[in-house]
Amino acid sequence: MTDLSFVALACGLIIGLGAIGACIGIAIMGGKYLEASARQPELMNTLQTKMFLLAGLIDAAFLIGVGIAMLFAFANPFHA
Repeated sequence: MTDLSFVALACGLIIGLGAIGACIGIAIMGGKYLEASARQPELMNTLQTKMFLLAGLIDAAFLIGVGIAMLFAFANPFHA
């Protein structure tokens, strides 16, 4: 296998595992939000604000991984 094939494999792993992690994180957070808002409905607005802030941070971490994978794919710093 060439170095380019390893870069393609690494990009796929970065994006794939990052997407799985982000999906699991948002799913767990959404479930906990529903539980918390069912227990205390008066806090629903505050919890919703915090939930959307955390969802943005989780997605931002995934998109940083996608950016790094695109860096490796298109402007490979390891290419001789």
